[in-house]
Amino acid sequence: MPVAIITGASKGLGRALAAELAGRGWDLVLDARSAGPLRAAAAELEAEGVRVEALPGDVTDARHRAELVAAARRLGGLDLLVNNASVLGAEPIVRLERQPLDGLRAALEVNVVAALGLVQEALPLLRAAAAGAVVCVSSDAAVEAYETWGGYGASKAALDHVSAVLAREEPDLRVWWVDPGDMRTDLYAAACPQEGLSDRPLPEEVAPAFLRLWDERPPSGRYTAPALLEAAR
Repeated sequence: MPVAIITGASKGLGRALAAELAGRGWDLVLDARSAGPLRAAAAELEAEGVRVEALPGDVTDARHRAELVAAARRLGGLDLLVNNASVLGAEPIVRLERQPLDGLRAALEVNVVAALGLVQEALPLLRAAAAGAVVCVSSDAAVEAYETWGGYGASKAALDHVSAVLAREEPDLRVWWVDPGDMRTDLYAAACPQEGLSDRPLPEEVAPAFLRLWDERPPSGRYTAPALLEAAR
C-alpha cells in the first residue's frame, strides 16, 4: 500500500486529506501538536482498514521530524509528503506595523523551516518511491498583498519559493504547492474572528482537489484548489 506523511492532521484540511487517502487504502503517518484530537482522528481512520501511525509533536523539532520519517519507513516507504501544518504568526492577524516579530519568526519556523527540514529528512524515501511527491499547502496571501496578511503571507511566499527550487533540484519527484482557497477552518476563524465562515467551503469539499494532483500527476508547480475542482466538473 502507498504511504503518506501528513502534518497538521488532527483537524481541518490535514484531517480531510487523511480521510480521502485512507478511503483509497493508503497507510498514513499523521502529525499534530494536540495528542487527543490526533489519536481520535487516527482511530476513525483505522476503521477504514489502513495502518495509521499517529505521532503528536512539534514539526519544528528535528527529532520529531525524524520520528515521522522513521514511522513511514516502518510502514514500507514514503510515496507522498504533505506539508500542511501552519501557524498565523498573530491571532487575529494584524497590520505589519503591529506584527509581533516573535510571531513572524514562529510562522517562518513552522511554515517554512520545518517544512524544508521534513523534506530533507524524507528525501531518501521519496527518491526511492516509484512516484514520490511533495505537497506544500500555500495560500493566496503568498501572491496577493492583503492588508493584515503580511506576516503569514510572507511565510507562505517563502514556502512557495522553496517548493519551486525543490522542483528544479528534484526533477524525478513531483512537487506541488497548492492554494486551497478560503475554508471553514479554525485557522481562518482565528485569523479573522469578525468574519462569518458559513459561505466558505468545508475542508472535506476541498480535499479532492489535492487527490486530483496525485491521480493525474501534472508537472511540478503552483496550483489552486478551486481551479482543480472546476476543471474536474
